[in-house]
Amino acid sequence: MELSQDTKNILGLQLPTDPRWVNLAERSLEDILTDHAYCEQKAATTCITLIQRYSEMEKLVTELSPIVTEEWGHFRQVLAELHKRNLKLGRQRKDEYVNKLIDFQQKGGHWKDRFLDNLLTMALIEARSCERFKRLSEGLDDEYLRNFYRRFMESEAGHYTLFIELAETYMDKEKVRNRWKEWLEYEAGIIKQLEIRGDRIH
Repeated sequence: MELSQDTKNILGLQLPTDPRWVNLAERSLEDILTDHAYCEQKAATTCITLIQRYSEMEKLVTELSPIVTEEWGHFRQVLAELHKRNLKLGRQRKDEYVNKLIDFQQKGGHWKDRFLDNLLTMALIEARSCERFKRLSEGLDDEYLRNFYRRFMESEAGHYTLFIELAETYMDKEKVRNRWKEWLEYEAGIIKQLEIRGDRIH
């Protein structure tokens, strides 16, 4: 997918993940893989919800349909990795990061503003996931897992740009650009405040 230069310029997280997170994650492998599995599952179900809610938007439906399949495939890959290592899929936990993002979404006003925030929330989740997977692909001692997470990183990089492109398809590009900057600043504040935990992807 080729994005406009303007779109490329507005992407970029404001605060990197604390390097200590990788070491914590490596010591909590069962927990981090469990959380990762549920992140992939939630990404698939969120795309399904968007398709159902905005079924008249042909490009959105066409673009998100294969993402549903891909995200569910990722869930199965992480589940297989758990089983291969004789680890168990634990219970899904509250995702404080995502809940704080949802708090920033517009709750009233025009439906298009809520639609935009839904897409930008997904873009941020995918962008942060991509950044975390990059950290794991570079910092884990386990060579197999480094390669495992490099593949996820490459996949997520395409996903977060897709949500920006979809927003630009249905909304004024200047509005998307300005709101995305607000989201990036808000997300950096979340990262700064959240406890560094090795049992969570976010």
